[in-house]
Amino acid sequence: MATTADKDGNDDRVARISSAIRVIQDFPKPVIMFQDITTLLLDPKAFKDTIELFVERYKDRDINVVAGIEARGFIFGPPIALAIGAKFVPMRKPKKLPGKVITQEYSLEYGTDKMEMHVGAVQEGERALVVDDLIATGGTLCAAIRLLERVGVHVVECACVIELPELKGRDQLGDKPFFVLVSCWLGLVD
Repeated sequence: MATTADKDGNDDRVARISSAIRVIQDFPKPVIMFQDITTLLLDPKAFKDTIELFVERYKDRDINVVAGIEARGFIFGPPIALAIGAKFVPMRKPKKLPGKVITQEYSLEYGTDKMEMHVGAVQEGERALVVDDLIATGGTLCAAIRLLERVGVHVVECACVIELPELKGRDQLGDKPFFVLVSCWLGLVD
């Protein structure tokens, strides 16, 4: 179940956010259309709009954990967590967190990677929001969900600023609720 922020076309904040995201062709390699959020961060109004839209959606959802996926989920997650009164939990790449961690492996287009979270960062029964800047194939979001659910956390929803719908990442989430601010069609042919 996926929801977009502006399904009826009445919120000018979504248009402002979308226009603040720069697309860089052939970065970091040929055929990639890189969605660059650094230009969004340089626009205080668009950045504020981004955080406000998320906060409006989650402020009354009884969420006590905002899990941000490395690295750009760290930009959006903490201000959302502070605004809704939740703790922020970083979901990191291997060997970036000191102390004991719990690890979840996930598939990439060519190979695998891992995501880690501190042991004890979350407690069984807590309610989490998983935040990242972009969903492409869905691998990192699925790994974050599995990591949290393995320790008894209920993942309320996943939220991303940008979705690349042609890469079908939301399909990987199954029935997990998913919210996105901006959909960017790449013009790919199946």
